[in-house]
Amino acid sequence: MPYQADRDANRALRARFDEVYAQYQRLRSGLDELQQRLIRTRVSAESDDGLVRATVGPRGQLIELKLDPRIYRETNADALARKITKTIQTATERSIEHVQRIVAEYLPPDSGAVDFLKDNNFGSLMRRHDAALREVAERDG
Repeated sequence: MPYQADRDANRALRARFDEVYAQYQRLRSGLDELQQRLIRTRVSAESDDGLVRATVGPRGQLIELKLDPRIYRETNADALARKITKTIQTATERSIEHVQRIVAEYLPPDSGAVDFLKDNNFGSLMRRHDAALREVAERDG
């Protein structure tokens, strides 16, 4: 009977390996496309009054800032600075969301990497590994 249990365990392991390998192959084959899509990412935001427009890249880095000439009518430099900052922050938030959606197309839904992009928590990257180690410990413990 132990021989049958080993065969069943091997079959289950093989099936899991095949699933993980297929996910890896899908990711690997799409990696170049993913990279190109990320490189081309440009996201813009405009202030409510249309005086400020910010365009950022995939990491939220400022690529272009356009200021409408009407800003020179603004006499409050602090208010203008806040408006510019808020517009850049909005563009950056949109860029992060856009990158998350793109990356999610290439990774499994429960991928720690996708969650890490959302929460910047390194624990997200290790969640699946921790769960797998717990399963092994419970099974062998």
